[in-house]
Amino acid sequence: MKEYQNNGGVVSHAAMKANMHRVTAARYLKANAGPEELTHQRGSRTYRTRPDPLKQVMPEAARYLEAAPEIEVKGLLEHLKASKPELAGNVALRTFQRGVKVWRALNGPPKEVFFPQAHEPGRAVQFDWKRANELGITIAGAPFEHLLGHFVVPCCNWQRATICFSESFVSLKMGVQAGFWGLGGITAELWTDNSSTATHTIKRDSEERAFNEAYLAFCRHLKVEPHTINIGCPNEQGDVETAHRHLIRRIKTHLAIRGSSDFPDQAAYQAFLDRACAGANMLRSVGVAEAVARLRRLPDTRYPESEQIAVPVCTGSTVRVKKRTYSVPAKLIGLKLDAHVGESEIRFTYEGCEVCRVPRLQGQKAQIDYRHVITWLIRKPGAFRGYVYREELFPTVVFRQAYDRLCAADDAAADVLYLQLLELAALQGEAPVAEVIGACLRSGDLPHPDRVRAFLNAAPDAPSLIAPFSPDLKAYDSLLTEVSA
Repeated sequence: MKEYQNNGGVVSHAAMKANMHRVTAARYLKANAGPEELTHQRGSRTYRTRPDPLKQVMPEAARYLEAAPEIEVKGLLEHLKASKPELAGNVALRTFQRGVKVWRALNGPPKEVFFPQAHEPGRAVQFDWKRANELGITIAGAPFEHLLGHFVVPCCNWQRATICFSESFVSLKMGVQAGFWGLGGITAELWTDNSSTATHTIKRDSEERAFNEAYLAFCRHLKVEPHTINIGCPNEQGDVETAHRHLIRRIKTHLAIRGSSDFPDQAAYQAFLDRACAGANMLRSVGVAEAVARLRRLPDTRYPESEQIAVPVCTGSTVRVKKRTYSVPAKLIGLKLDAHVGESEIRFTYEGCEVCRVPRLQGQKAQIDYRHVITWLIRKPGAFRGYVYREELFPTVVFRQAYDRLCAADDAAADVLYLQLLELAALQGEAPVAEVIGACLRSGDLPHPDRVRAFLNAAPDAPSLIAPFSPDLKAYDSLLTEVSA
């Protein structure tokens, strides 16, 4: 209207300046009112400006919707177009979706109602696991499949995430205690879901699920009251379920800022998770302070986070722990060891003394340390080629390549020669032996044990197999000159 008054009463020019059609502008000028005023004067429109495109198809669609209200709208329209093209042939998807939405609002079944809960500060915490493979984390370049044990305080959404490999009782103890100790106190209640064998005794012939004794002992130590949700009702633990999504999004953001999803080891990755959660918790400091003020004192000691299992050592110098095979020193054959199974490692003890510590396996592959059996393999070289765990006796790729080269040169003597290389690695260190073997392979020489031993026993001032790299720093001066120019 202002432009219309300034240009001398040219409707087309004023409409163009206002980015609207000339007819629309003329209507506003005639009524001397804007869009909101006209709508208020006219009231809500109750008539259609074009024929209803769903008039014929909706009665047919309603027949299917009444029988199956959850039916997908897109699939229903595709079926109608294929079976009754005369009714739905020209119906657009969005038009049909709006029509179904209106039908469901007027004629559909009632929807589930969710009731927001008032969380008393410091009263309860929730714990659950979340798969984290979508993060694409790698440890030293290798894919790292894992879960996150997620500990959440509902009243303020304080959270803590710990690395786990399964929904086990061990990972639950580790995650819950890490959360309580990070929070600085104990709540009155601990909530978990109803599907995990970590907390429940699940009977196949019964739907009844009661807490198992191990979990109850853990709760008694912390002096918390265990609670669980109903079967198939994750919404009853909605705070931690919702927090999963926000946690994954936050970690992805921090990974993008970091510029890499690779970590040197598991400890570095856990430290990264701690920093990500600490940043989120700082935003909730007021609610956290209110919750912490009502927490109970922590126990004097943590509940043991490892599971103790008695395992016999068989004649192959191996033990079976959680359906996986590990090697132990040969001097322990015939004894019964105590395996302290943690989330990431297993510690073996005998009569209270630690005798061996190994990383815990996550796959089905056995873990055989050649240092445990090499002494007897040297005495029985004929057992190597048919050994069940022979592939586990190639600690790195370079050792496998050395064995293949020895087989190509002299297949009959290859086993004896390779076992001598393993013995050298056990006595003088795997890294230096692997370096010498790699140099031999690159130069085309046979990685014979005598050759490798000679290089290892050479004087300190002997020339290295790998020439040291000495950069010419003068080359950088020319780059600086070009930049300044």
